[in-house]
Amino acid sequence: MLAHVWGLMARPNREWKAIKEERETLTHLYAHHVLLLAAIPVVASYIGTTQVGWSLGGGTQIKLGYLDALGAGIVFYLTILAAVYVVGKVIRYMAKRYPKPPSQSQCIIFAGYIATPMFLSGIVAIYPLVWLCLLAGVIGLCYTAFLLYIGIPSFLNISEKEGFIVSITTFGVGVLVLEALLGMTVLLWGYGERIILSILS
Repeated sequence: MLAHVWGLMARPNREWKAIKEERETLTHLYAHHVLLLAAIPVVASYIGTTQVGWSLGGGTQIKLGYLDALGAGIVFYLTILAAVYVVGKVIRYMAKRYPKPPSQSQCIIFAGYIATPMFLSGIVAIYPLVWLCLLAGVIGLCYTAFLLYIGIPSFLNISEKEGFIVSITTFGVGVLVLEALLGMTVLLWGYGERIILSILS
């Protein structure tokens, strides 16, 4: 797992070739990559929200109790796993337009690897300043888009021009799905209300 994480961050072109040659199973991906890395933002958020508290930069901090944070963390974790699955399905849908499309499992595996920068950027939630988390999230999204762009032509055996179109479409849908899922999580656990009350006060 760690070899692929480092490879995707430091030498992505070479790492995509290695991943493609491995023919990894979906079970192995989740057991050795997604389930572990998806826990990084969840654990960091749990520590940050219970020990430090969310801050908007004005001195007001919003802390959660241990049980509330645990419940939110579980929902957040399941949301991340669902987002990976949905993006994999989107890639599979786009791939059907081309000859010899990869299987659904292969598409979900690919989605799991392109999400690596997003997983890693979640570590900043251990000190949950809103602007810092947003900055880290944007950086993670940008590098995820880069991994998608350079990986999709080889993955689907298509040209770079076609790969660009697939990458943009997949990235756009993926961002919308992630925002929708996270939005539901926020509303479910009342973060939105607490933050609004903090701003108004």
